[in-house]
Amino acid sequence: MTAAWIAILVVLAVPAVGACAYLLLATLLSAKLRPPAGSSRSLRFDVIIPAHNEVSIIQRSVTSARRVDWPADRFNVMVVADNCTDATAAVARAAGAEVIERFNLEQRGKGYALDFAFRKSREKGWSDAVVVIDADAEVSANLLEAFAARIEKGAQAVQAHYGVLNPMTSWRTRLITIAKAAVHIVRSRARERLRVSCGIRGNGWCLTHQMLLRVPYRAFSLTEDLEYGIDLGLAGCRVEYADEAHSDADMVSGEQAAGKQRQRWEDGRFQLIRSKSLPLLAAAVRQRSRICLDLALDLLVLPLSYVALNVVLFVLAAALAAHWNHSLQYWLWIALACTASLVLYVMRGWQLSGVGAQGLLDLGRAPGFLIWKIMLMLRRGKAGEWVRTDREKS
Repeated sequence: MTAAWIAILVVLAVPAVGACAYLLLATLLSAKLRPPAGSSRSLRFDVIIPAHNEVSIIQRSVTSARRVDWPADRFNVMVVADNCTDATAAVARAAGAEVIERFNLEQRGKGYALDFAFRKSREKGWSDAVVVIDADAEVSANLLEAFAARIEKGAQAVQAHYGVLNPMTSWRTRLITIAKAAVHIVRSRARERLRVSCGIRGNGWCLTHQMLLRVPYRAFSLTEDLEYGIDLGLAGCRVEYADEAHSDADMVSGEQAAGKQRQRWEDGRFQLIRSKSLPLLAAAVRQRSRICLDLALDLLVLPLSYVALNVVLFVLAAALAAHWNHSLQYWLWIALACTASLVLYVMRGWQLSGVGAQGLLDLGRAPGFLIWKIMLMLRRGKAGEWVRTDREKS
């Protein structure tokens, strides 16, 4: 019976200890980063906004992008109206954006829209780099300066902080804000300190045309951002993190819309775990690449809710085992250490999220949120199609 208990505990402990050790290290390395010295303000950017039927919000995004603090003759805002059946293109033009329209009912998805825009930008031969922001995003005024300062020092890919535009809309958006702060700030700061890649987050990222030629954009999965960040890592490119700049987007607060959005993210991530984990680990060994090793570890550390479930089961199993046989009590101490590491990580995310005491109280809803997320895991979404997220009604 003791051997059976040990087998169960090992199965639960390996992923729990691995994930919590990774998250604890990130927490310890999450102090604020020092931005680089200013740029020469000479680089040219195509700021690309992919949009599918976003007539209600595209003007806001274009206006925000056009207000960045950068010489007006050195950046261009380009909206990709992808398979739109509404007035997205017309509204974007009226707001001052260059608009390119794409119609292809077989190749549907944000990845295809970005590939189309990148090729158009390259054909013009005007810009040094492309910047991607979401159609529901608002950006900080220093966004292009943050990218340019790093590119002039040798960076080829840069990711700004991807934050939440409407954190106080509901308890759900506050919990998402805490989770994003943990992933997008805590882990990205740590990865930047370790000189590995923070990856691509999908909103608020920049890539030079030189790197696009070296690593052509071929990311068409449900999580095209994560996929392309991995492709860059496999090519030896480190995505640098711009801690001082941000691109914030709306998060849905309704359960149904949030469920659809989360399901697509979860499905896409699990697809990448199956297809990219082994290539990354093989490249880490073959090339002695810490960038690929970190990307593999980051991919294998499941979303926070799954890590939390793993730790809870580990604690319960360790407590039962210790009660049955006192010689197994050390397993309980290991499980409690995992719990403490996870709590520190979450609290650091809360501290950096800016949601204050209300967000701390909302963490009491975490068990219910965990159950909701697990239910989503049991469903499967339709891959490869750009399913527009339902926007919040104002």
